[in-house]
Parts: sequence; C-alpha cells; structure tokens
Amino acid sequence: MKTIKFHKTDCGVDFLLNVLPSEEIKENYLTKETFNTDFFEIVFFKSASGSVILNQQEIAIKDGSIVFISPFQKRKWNLDEKELDFKILAFQEDFLNDFFADKLFTFRLLYFYQLDYPLLMEIDKNSFEKYCEQLTEIKTELIATKADSVHIIRSLLYYLLQKLNRQYAQANNLSIESLANNYAFEFKRLLEVHIKEKQRISDYTDLLNISRITLNKAVKTQFNVTATNLLKQRLLFEIKNSLIHSNRTIQEIAYELNFSEPNHLMRFFKSQTGKTTTEFLDNYQNGIIS
Repeated sequence: MKTIKFHKTDCGVDFLLNVLPSEEIKENYLTKETFNTDFFEIVFFKSASGSVILNQQEIAIKDGSIVFISPFQKRKWNLDEKELDFKILAFQEDFLNDFFADKLFTFRLLYFYQLDYPLLMEIDKNSFEKYCEQLTEIKTELIATKADSVHIIRSLLYYLLQKLNRQYAQANNLSIESLANNYAFEFKRLLEVHIKEKQRISDYTDLLNISRITLNKAVKTQFNVTATNLLKQRLLFEIKNSLIHSNRTIQEIAYELNFSEPNHLMRFFKSQTGKTTTEFLDNYQNGIIS
C-alpha cells in the first residue's frame, strides 16, 4: 500500500505544516487506490461530490464537508473530478507537540483518533469561509516568513483547531469540559502505540503507574465507556484493518496481535461483531461496510 510522506515546505521555513490547495494535490484524491499518509490532514471541501472509505466506514462528501484524518489511517476516495475544490491543512504530530509543548494535544482534539463518531463535519457557508480565510493567513505566513511568523502561525493554528473541536463537539453532543483528563488521553495514546502487543488493562495501568480503578474512572469520565471497552474497540479496529488491507492469514494476524491461538482471535471477533471473520470480509468485499 502506498504511503504518502510529508515534505517540508519550500517556503523557507522548517515547519512540519502546510496548507495545500486542491490544484497541487488533486491527483491523490482522484485515485481509486487505498493509501495512507504519515501526517494529519484536515480536508476542507468547498465544492465536492462523492465519498471516502475511512476507518472502515463509507462517508459521503459534499459542499461544505470537513474530513479529519489521522496518520496512517487507510482511505479510498471516490470523488467526482468536476468542480472539485478543496484545501488541506497538513501537519505532523511532532510539529504540534513542539508548537504547543503538550504530547497529548492531538488526543484532546475529539476528531482525531476517533472510532465512535464520524470523521466528518458539515458546516454552513459562512463558517466554512472563515476557516478558509484562516488557512490563507497561515499559508501567507509560510510563504512570506517574517521574524514573528512563528507566533502568528501558532496563534492562528491553535484558534483554528480549537474552534473546529468546539464545533465538532457540538455537532456530536460531546463534552469539552473535562479535556484536562490526562490519564484518559494518555491511555488512548498508549493504545495507538502498543495495541499489537498489549491487550490487557494491567499492561496499561503498569505503564501509567496507576490502579485499574483510577484508569477506569478517568476513561469513563472522559469517553463514557470503560477502559476495557476502549481497549477492545481499538483491538477490533486493528483486526478489521488487517483483514481488509493485508494478505495475511488469520493465523498470521493472530500471532501478530499476540493472540495465543487463531481460535482466540476468531472468538473475540465474533463476540464483538456477531460475525465470523469470513462473513465480515465477504460483506466488505460486496460493498457492505459496517
């Protein structure tokens, strides 16, 4: 599978961030192939018609759609080239961590690493234009860099990401009141790093040096599910990804994900989905995405 890597801007600045218009990168969004990237993307579709398969879900794309994509999320676009017009805010995680001195910053943004809610938001024309104006300001600072450009970009970017977060929370009835809940977000970060080799809650309480009760309380407060549910959800997503996007056998996937036997993986999958792995793959290949 093709992975598109981030290229530093040619703007004379060493930022792992860029604002890209559709005319520069449209070919990547017109391909029918599945691919991923090593950076975050927020895609602002001013004019569009079609869909994308992302996070194993088919998402309809239309005018005023904003799509949120995390690094290495596999996607397959199906967009009509006619009147396709969009902008992308692209950046790597290290950029935000350095910029805001918070290694959990991207995990506090509700639209990234999201498995429960849509990775898309539809907004009104006025709001969309305001976001595009901010993107234009960021691009201007990247192209015509001055001594204070870093501070202006930081403030514009922080404002943009947080406004999107507030609007996303409102659209999906999510709370942003408890975003200082570090144990919950650190647990979510650790799942992204260790899910292939660690599938017990005790593995993560050891890493966090906290009790199971403390972790569960933090996760329940922030995400309204138990820590066990969040772990199982992330593991199931990993299994589905391997089934869909690799040529590995069930046995190979089971051992890669630290199941002692393939039968244990199949029982886990059936208990979580109500389907066998074969039934799931047959449905997916026949266009039934769930």
